[in-house]
Amino acid sequence: MSEQDNNEPKTADLEMSVWEHLEELRWVVVRAVIGIGVGMALCAIFFDQITDFVILRPTTQTNPPMKLLNTEVYGQLSVWMQIVLWGGVIVSFPYTLVQIWKFVAPGLKDKERKYVGQISFFTAFSFVCGLAFAYWVMLPMVLSFSMGFVIGNVQNMIAIDKYLSVFLEIVLLSGIVFELPLVAYFLGRLGILTPTFLRHYRRHSIVILLAIAAVLSPGGNPILQLILFGPLWALFELSIAATAIATRQRRKAEAAVMS
Repeated sequence: MSEQDNNEPKTADLEMSVWEHLEELRWVVVRAVIGIGVGMALCAIFFDQITDFVILRPTTQTNPPMKLLNTEVYGQLSVWMQIVLWGGVIVSFPYTLVQIWKFVAPGLKDKERKYVGQISFFTAFSFVCGLAFAYWVMLPMVLSFSMGFVIGNVQNMIAIDKYLSVFLEIVLLSGIVFELPLVAYFLGRLGILTPTFLRHYRRHSIVILLAIAAVLSPGGNPILQLILFGPLWALFELSIAATAIATRQRRKAEAAVMS
């Protein structure tokens, strides 16, 4: 039997393995899309409650109360679609996260695989904490500043689509940023991220966080930008501390195994 014949089964096995991974990835995408679809259906069923008690509630607590209006022919239909779509994404996020980690887990080492469940839980938990912080702290602060800033006799009447855009922007970005400390901790436990790396790029991170704060602050107001920058910087510093703790724990565990 020639060397080429000997290599054919190995090539076939490799190709089968690749196709199996692609098939598994396809099912991850399918399950994630189904989860988003279920979330969208729930948001459509409870649309009035979500709109009245979640989306529009912050507008009633500003001084003066925010007045919303629609200026487009299909504006309210567009708002309905955005609320249902993004609501479905947010509701199904924990389920989607679990599907992603299940796909990644087979490629990890045994000592890394045991942290997958914890990473999934804490990533989803920190995302929800970020949503809550944005909704109860950042959003009221931004809206109160916007409605309190009046030039002459000009009245603030906000288009509903513009308000929804700001609402989603603040809430989703906050949810993503709030994942930093816990994700940094677990990446540190896996040896992927180190506090030295984060400290080395601290100045770059500060510039990025200032840019995020500028996006979140209405009209690019520098005072509000600095106020919003504070929590973001605190999260980054917590990420450095979390990575340092994780690195010490990982080294201690490795030393215990070697002894």
